[in-house]
Amino acid sequence: MAWHNSTPDSGGRAASPTVFEQQREELVREIAVGMEQVLQNINRLNRNLESIITVGNEFSSVEALWSQFENFMGRPEEELEEAGQGKRTVSGESEGQGNAGTQHEGEDNPMASQ
Repeated sequence: MAWHNSTPDSGGRAASPTVFEQQREELVREIAVGMEQVLQNINRLNRNLESIITVGNEFSSVEALWSQFENFMGRPEEELEEAGQGKRTVSGESEGQGNAGTQHEGEDNPMASQ
């Protein structure tokens, strides 16, 4: 890869490259080697990304199944919220009655011990 400029004044210089030309050729060679390594690393990265995408695609059916399960399990809460205050009041009253019954039982225990 010698770059020679033959001019009438150069004479013998065209036959032997100068120090500048030698250094330039060495740098061009190093750049070419570096670019080849970059290309190899990019190809390796591309293969790894493709394998990761393939593995991710294998889990798409599992993800869809879990999404359906999540939607199914979340649906009753949303339906209760959308149904209105009537159902909330009934469930709230039953919870309150359960707490009142528990307190009542707690009151009975001290009386039973006396």
